[in-house]
Amino acid sequence: MATKGEQFAGLTVALVTPFRDGDVDEAALRKLVDFHIEQGTDCVSPVGTTGESPTLSHDEHDRVISIVCDQAAGRVKVMAGTGSNSTAEAIRLTRFAKDAGADAALMVAPYYNKPTQTGFYEHYKAVAEAVDIPIVLYNIPGRTAKNMEADTIARLGEIPNIVAVKESTGSMDQASQIIATSNLTVLSGDDSLTLPLMSLGGRGVISVVANIIPQDVKAMISAFDSGDTEAARAQHLKLFPLCRDLLSMSTNPIPIKAAMKILGRDTGELRLPMSPLTEAEEQELAGTLRTYGLL
Repeated sequence: MATKGEQFAGLTVALVTPFRDGDVDEAALRKLVDFHIEQGTDCVSPVGTTGESPTLSHDEHDRVISIVCDQAAGRVKVMAGTGSNSTAEAIRLTRFAKDAGADAALMVAPYYNKPTQTGFYEHYKAVAEAVDIPIVLYNIPGRTAKNMEADTIARLGEIPNIVAVKESTGSMDQASQIIATSNLTVLSGDDSLTLPLMSLGGRGVISVVANIIPQDVKAMISAFDSGDTEAARAQHLKLFPLCRDLLSMSTNPIPIKAAMKILGRDTGELRLPMSPLTEAEEQELAGTLRTYGLL
């Protein structure tokens, strides 16, 4: 049976935000959107964690969403990051994303202020009622300091325009419970867990590594969806060392931006408090990219 957010199954790429000399690099961002359209990416997600949204001003956040929607021009779906730990601000951002032409809003669970489960529910309910756009929940307790429990997520799934969840707890038990008790489309938030999650009933990934190898990540998803589990497993094992380095070498998005710099696809520029890899770490990452066949 199809899940309610089936239109967001497959490969969504959590876009980096390119910077040059301290400013958002609009030309590079437009080029990045075009790259993903050429590569067959199903959806792009600007201004999430990977897009360094915590260091963007409100004006920049809006501008990045506008640029991506404008450049996509209906050629690829756009799932804009509109989460906040202020419900009023989340409503404002989500309303802006809808008006800019986004297909969905990716909303991280309110961070730092650690709501109760009732608070989580009322937060998302308020946004869903205020803005008629498909909403994708984003549960990443390692960043937000509080887990949105499976029962809460299933309850939120009863709200018509809450359609999917980006599952970033790393818990297969939690993912299993969401899949068993809701009709939400479950998307992996961890590249190394995409295939295990799909084996439980997950429908794809919101990917960091696909900033550089979207076709390979999509090939794994497509192989699994077509029933070729052996090809999917082989692709997972090929991807795994690269996913591991990009996840564990340093805090996201530091390693993916370093990888893009090494590959000549980005300046690699970050905003404080994000700091670059050390020279030794960069050499190690270059070795992984070389082993993968990208250098």
